[in-house]
Amino acid sequence: MPDALLLTLLLAAVTIGWWFGRRERDKPSDPVPTPGLARDYFVGLNYLLNDQQDRAIETFVAALEVNSDTIEIHITLGNLFRGRGEADRAVKIHQNLLARPTLSAAQGERVQLELARDFLALGLLDRAERLLLALVRDSSDDERRLAAKRLLIDLLEREGEWQAALEVAQPQLIRQSDEIRRAAAHWLCQLAEQERFEASPGLARKHLRQALHIDPRCVRANLLLAALEHDTGHYRQEIRLLQRIPEQDAAFTPTLLEPLSDAYRLLDDDEGLIGHLHQLLEHTPFTSVIILLADTLRQREGPSAAIALVRKQLARESSLGALDYLIDLYRQDEPGDSLERLDLLQQHTRTLLKALPRHRCRRCGFAGEQLHWQCPRCRSWGTTKPITGIEGE
Repeated sequence: MPDALLLTLLLAAVTIGWWFGRRERDKPSDPVPTPGLARDYFVGLNYLLNDQQDRAIETFVAALEVNSDTIEIHITLGNLFRGRGEADRAVKIHQNLLARPTLSAAQGERVQLELARDFLALGLLDRAERLLLALVRDSSDDERRLAAKRLLIDLLEREGEWQAALEVAQPQLIRQSDEIRRAAAHWLCQLAEQERFEASPGLARKHLRQALHIDPRCVRANLLLAALEHDTGHYRQEIRLLQRIPEQDAAFTPTLLEPLSDAYRLLDDDEGLIGHLHQLLEHTPFTSVIILLADTLRQREGPSAAIALVRKQLARESSLGALDYLIDLYRQDEPGDSLERLDLLQQHTRTLLKALPRHRCRRCGFAGEQLHWQCPRCRSWGTTKPITGIEGE
């Protein structure tokens, strides 16, 4: 169902066009008026009054003559169609405009930019890419060239062309935009992940150092550098790299715990792990840190040490995950006749935890179990982080 704004704009546009047409026809040089526009106008109104909105739109668009006074209206109409999910209609309008020989160079570039957006919306990436490359290469207007670069970067991201996206963005966009700078660091991480998979650790390290130079707060780059050290058995260096992550962004502390635990255990250094986790707990008292520390203490000293730690932390701050783990510890210590009550209680905590997401995008609110470096909904890089609070970390 077309929205009211689109119909209002069409009606106003055709009214203006009709008025201009009548004014021109009323001049002495053109004494014979042409009734076509007026007829289309009233036919469109009739469709509209009979709740035939789609036919009304088609009639109004056809009635709106393309000239220097109506080019902006045609562009706006196309954009409204695209915004309503009808990019195919937008393409027809913008292609019709582009075929007009009377367009100025600036108007032609404007229409090309909108047509590229239409093609992107339809998934016709090759057509959009050709238009955008031409604009980046030939446009004399800095603002339009910049807009074309941003759209081209979006297209190259969708195609996984990370190196090409970097070449388009550098150096201007990376300097000017925090969002592009953060994205560029992740493009380099994408390249490094491919190179790690292809057994090219030297090139991967080069790209990861470049990522940290562009964005020193890129947690992913340090995680990947640590993984490269793990691959070669340099576990102490891996730990040193993982230590940097809470300084970059404390919210990502839970992401370093699994590789940190693996590194210390491969070094047979449980004492080192316990000390490291105590330090993390001082600054980032997250549920996953509490559970890992408590579980390590349980294995070394028994359930009572783990229970004491978790109870102390729960007294400081409530946590559903820590409570669930505490119930599990009690189940190991309690006599048989108390297990049924604890099982019932844990059944509820497990049900609640299973229903809760673990990560949320700080920009659009998309939530899920998995950590996505690029949000699947808003496509922002590095904005999805572990959820904190009583139901999270």
